[in-house]
Amino acid sequence: MDDEKPVLEQATAAISSAADATKEAVKIVVKKVKKTARKVAKKLMPKKAAKKSSKAKKAAKKSSKAKKAAKTAGKKTVKKRKKARKSKR
Repeated sequence: MDDEKPVLEQATAAISSAADATKEAVKIVVKKVKKTARKVAKKLMPKKAAKKSSKAKKAAKKSSKAKKAAKTAGKKTVKKRKKARKSKR
């Protein structure tokens, strides 16, 4: 320790440098853990399942489009009926 600085300053400097070092170490560990987690996930996920999920997504999109089309068609027929009633009056 430096004799010219007061003890309190020396202690705070030592503690802050230790805190900074710990922060850096934690950041490094987190990065490594994330990297290994990605690797494990890639190994565990079967490739065929990923392909199936994309097909399932496409099928869901198609069914939702069909539902929307049915709704709009229903609304159009209702509008046509209302117009026909008005024109008869």
